[in-house]
Amino acid sequence: MAGLCVRSTLVTGANRGIGLGIVKQLLQMPNPPEWVFAAYQDPKGEQAQELQHLASKHPNLVIIPLEVTDPASIQAAAARVREHLKGSGLNLLINNAGIAKVISLDTETVENMSQVYATNTIGPLLVSQAFLPLLKKAAQGSSSSELSCSKAAIMNMSSIVGSIEKICFWDNVQYISYRCSKAALNMLTKCQFLGYQQHGILCAALHPGWVQTDVGNSAGHKAPLMVDMSVQGMLNVLCSLSEKDTGTFLDWEGKALPW
Repeated sequence: MAGLCVRSTLVTGANRGIGLGIVKQLLQMPNPPEWVFAAYQDPKGEQAQELQHLASKHPNLVIIPLEVTDPASIQAAAARVREHLKGSGLNLLINNAGIAKVISLDTETVENMSQVYATNTIGPLLVSQAFLPLLKKAAQGSSSSELSCSKAAIMNMSSIVGSIEKICFWDNVQYISYRCSKAALNMLTKCQFLGYQQHGILCAALHPGWVQTDVGNSAGHKAPLMVDMSVQGMLNVLCSLSEKDTGTFLDWEGKALPW
């Protein structure tokens, strides 16, 4: 991960699973970011205890209250990060927060669809909008003309189950609301690529693999991939991303996936 040289990173949904794994490995890098902003809706709650413990040992880790479905919370989080950065920009935004509901096609509800879509699709849209000025500032302050995660980037945590061309795991779990929300997130990533490339911001969607997290195990089947392995793979991928990769959908090993 020597190539991932970022001054500042923000990770949403950072209290557990993949988000927490990303925070841990960022802090363990030989040259860790000057600032790692770990965003979670309830930083003082029981589910954030491990994050709190990490923050007590790493002065460059800042826990930021952030509820991705609440516009006011998002704006407040952006303001707090701006204060910490003291005029500098944000290099890397990782939209990781997400939820899943194990509901079949015949029993899917308006409430579930709305809740999952609000978290998994609208949340990354609003968070990216709020942090766009800081991402632009990072891009403008970079000495490089090439796109990279070291310069300015938005990474949206997607899933292969959001692929319309390649329908995966249908016989295992239908995941209607989750599939639809991730398909929509993929389209959002494409739109961000088209809108933000001119500002020097790289945008991509990442599939972390079938990982042993609350979401990954929610269908009653134990996922085959450990969090640490998935996160290490994704961080290696982030190191290698360049101009040719913006607007793409990649897995944790860097393989291109069908939309």
